[in-house]
Amino acid sequence: MYKNPESVLVVVHTPDLQVLLLERARHVDYWQSVTGSLESGESPEETALRELREETGLSPNGLALRAWKTCNRFEILPLWRDRYAPGVTTNLEHVFSVCIPAPVEVALAPGEHRAQCWLDWKAAAGRCFSWTNQDAIRMLPHLDNDIPR
Repeated sequence: MYKNPESVLVVVHTPDLQVLLLERARHVDYWQSVTGSLESGESPEETALRELREETGLSPNGLALRAWKTCNRFEILPLWRDRYAPGVTTNLEHVFSVCIPAPVEVALAPGEHRAQCWLDWKAAAGRCFSWTNQDAIRMLPHLDNDIPR
């Protein structure tokens, strides 16, 4: 079964803009926020909450998921193209964030991530391998005041 070329990016952060990053299990130094592809019949919001739970163990209950109403279209890295149907070369990504009170240890998804860290937003943006993830983290200090902080 091929992956759906539509996904979510969920930036988990604290009120003082400490950002959670996860290191991919199969790729050393590939740090990222929570990500994942939409499953059949799933909305981007449902995917964001599911991926948050699966990749971190954080419960969506009580967390304010913020939909940024921003999408990115990017080229799928050749490294991962075999996961998609032949001829699929781009992905549409919906951006979300979740603000939690303070950094916490999260429950990593076995096989998906090998490590976690909390960094200030500038350092976190610099560590991400994905330009869309870097851009989203760099936007955190400039978002509307309706983000829960």
